[in-house]
Amino acid sequence: MSQEKVDRYKEQKANRKEIIKKEKQEKAVRRGIGILVAAVCVVWLGYSVVDWVNRPDTSQAQINLDAYYDYVNGMGGEG
Repeated sequence: MSQEKVDRYKEQKANRKEIIKKEKQEKAVRRGIGILVAAVCVVWLGYSVVDWVNRPDTSQAQINLDAYYDYVNGMGGEG
């Protein structure tokens, strides 16, 4: 092994505890962010489903067309 590799190995060995601690912290942060994103997605999906279920039924809307029919019938007599 070259002297550079030996020095690098000794430095890594000396700082191994700090390196492992830092890696664990980074892993915990990534896990926390992942859980947060997943929770936001679940809440958003649940809210969308509840909103969709509780939406009022608009399939039978009633429209009063009496004024339109009076107008159309009135146009036929003028011609």
